[in-house]
Amino acid sequence: MPEQDTQPLVAIIGAGPAGLMAAEVLAQGGAAAMVLDRMPSPARKLLIAGRGGLNLTHSEVLPEFLGHYGAARDRLAPFIEAFPPAALIAWAEGLGQAVFTGSSGRVFPQAMKASPLLRAWLARLAALGVTLRPRHRWLGWDAEGALEFQAPEGPMRLRPAATILALGGASWPRLGSDGAWTGLLEGVAPLRPANCGFRIAWSDRFRARFEGTPLKRIALSFEAARVRGEAVVTATGIEGGAVYALSGPLREAIAARGPVTLSLDLRPDLAAEALAARLDGPRGGLSLANHLRRAGLPPVAIGLVQEALHAGATAPLSRLVKALPLRAEAPMGLDRAISSAGGLGWEEVDERLMLRRRPGVFACGEMLDWEAPTGGYLLQACFSTGVAAGRAALDRVRR
Repeated sequence: MPEQDTQPLVAIIGAGPAGLMAAEVLAQGGAAAMVLDRMPSPARKLLIAGRGGLNLTHSEVLPEFLGHYGAARDRLAPFIEAFPPAALIAWAEGLGQAVFTGSSGRVFPQAMKASPLLRAWLARLAALGVTLRPRHRWLGWDAEGALEFQAPEGPMRLRPAATILALGGASWPRLGSDGAWTGLLEGVAPLRPANCGFRIAWSDRFRARFEGTPLKRIALSFEAARVRGEAVVTATGIEGGAVYALSGPLREAIAARGPVTLSLDLRPDLAAEALAARLDGPRGGLSLANHLRRAGLPPVAIGLVQEALHAGATAPLSRLVKALPLRAEAPMGLDRAISSAGGLGWEEVDERLMLRRRPGVFACGEMLDWEAPTGGYLLQACFSTGVAAGRAALDRVRR
């Protein structure tokens, strides 16, 4: 394989938010940066995420913000503290993308999509001299330690002074992150779906009528956790923000003991006593559906109560409305998950994100072993670890 004639000072493998941010840090520090990615264009998942409003970060105070990273909190905290939400907001505004904070505390660009931000970002990177190499699939290292790629013109080797891996997880693999890199590194925990939906065995009748129907103003509970929000009925189960917030505990519980039951409150804003007064008395000549309408339930909620009754539920109607059992059989696959759990273990990298087994190689973004709920926490950690890896690689090549 021919080697590249002109070697980049730092090679960044992966053109998602973490990789592009690392490249920006390097270029601003005076280093030559080359970003290589297997896809034809950069940041495809970012663009898809921005179609419904790009949730960049969250306005919570930092101690509460960091609590959303669970077991990885202490490892991610130094990177997020060094590049916190305020810094990410200032960065976006520096690209001409004004932001606003929604009623939930989530922070979005005013454009409510990713494409204007990405265009401005790529223009800045080009002005800084960052080179983008699309359609370059990373194959690992050769026996002499050179990076190997399959490029459009054929096999290629690179020998950079430092390397940053920003290879992503494995959710929505058609957008670029397919998890193939896991076979090239040691100490990788299996990639699993996170912020995902769950399979529920709906009856054919319920599925045919309500597939794609939103569940608004609900609450979901599992074990000690309770989340208010929204969800969507799918052909094979349920997904949406309220489900995603519980996906980690649900996924682990199913892996440990098989299908589990979560509780759905169809009227979280109405007290149990008020519901009992409306629903638990005589129905008179009303049908079950018309009787349930007394509780202000939409058709999909009425259908869910009927599903439970047909499955043998014997609780009073008010109890079913406040705590409808849903049997989650399995998480949806990685191809539908918002993000992934697992990845390169923290014991494999030092405090500056350099691989202990490969000096001069750094890792950042979703390929590290962490997960977080939606709400701005995912992108913030990707940007922050990208900044950290870029700074660490810059320090190394300067030395």
